[in-house]
Amino acid sequence: MTATLSTTMPTDGTGQSGKKPVDREALSARLLGSAAKKSYDPVVDIDWAAPIPDDLYGLSPEWSSLYGTPLWDSLTEAQRVTLTIHEYCSISGVGIWFECLLMQLVLKDIYGEDPAQPHVQWALTEIADECRHSVMFARTAEKFGAPSYQPPASILRLGKAFVKRFDGPAAYAAILVAEEILDIFQRDLMKDERVQPLTRATSQIHVVEEARHMRFAREEIARRTPELSRWQLRRHRAGVATVAAIVADNLVQPEVYASVGLDPREAKAVARANTHYGDKLRDASTGLVGFLRDVGLVGGASELLWRRAHLV
Repeated sequence: MTATLSTTMPTDGTGQSGKKPVDREALSARLLGSAAKKSYDPVVDIDWAAPIPDDLYGLSPEWSSLYGTPLWDSLTEAQRVTLTIHEYCSISGVGIWFECLLMQLVLKDIYGEDPAQPHVQWALTEIADECRHSVMFARTAEKFGAPSYQPPASILRLGKAFVKRFDGPAAYAAILVAEEILDIFQRDLMKDERVQPLTRATSQIHVVEEARHMRFAREEIARRTPELSRWQLRRHRAGVATVAAIVADNLVQPEVYASVGLDPREAKAVARANTHYGDKLRDASTGLVGFLRDVGLVGGASELLWRRAHLV
């Protein structure tokens, strides 16, 4: 344990907001210093032997994909507890999938660069964080007795294709999409005493360490987006919007609903039409969308995907 519990566009280095990105190496050095002072080893820092309370939710009930619907009202309290535990495990499982993609994107970005540079060392530190987070989420599902939820094979193939085709702004914006939505979500969970201690502990670790990852991603996006040509900008917008829509739609896998006896297809349709859940996702995405719009990565035809995913 090392602590207690981010024609051509303008090329002047500024985004559309006019704010100049901070020095990359200086920022990386600061982030490395922060990581040295406050990082976690979840295998050690979480009490995996602690019992799982029968009466606490897996996530705040207001964050359930069915909250506010007749299906939610039809569930017993015990079923609601079970459902939210499986929903949290599904979101964590999708997090593992995306962290594996994130690590590939970051490794591809620094491949062949001087490892003495602070930004390369920071990238390696970020990858190490993500490895620990993935193990943490996997052990969480195991502890809760839930399956290892992950997106379907078609989405797994799309993830591989994205890693091959995109880099630069789209890669870091994709990282930001997943991390910022989860950040707002987990900030709520870690403070909610109705929620399982294991959920709160994993959320706290993720929030603390991902704050550094998001800071670096934002600066890389602000630095690199102005270098895109108009055609490249449209391509990157489309890629980021596609990732946002896929992430939002796959956070809760349909199989989750079978844990409380619901028909997975019916319940998934109800969740997609649930205005309360859509509002929660949209609220969680407000800062993210505002930033990406400011730098030019949200706009044009690709915005339809953001709307379809209830993120704007």
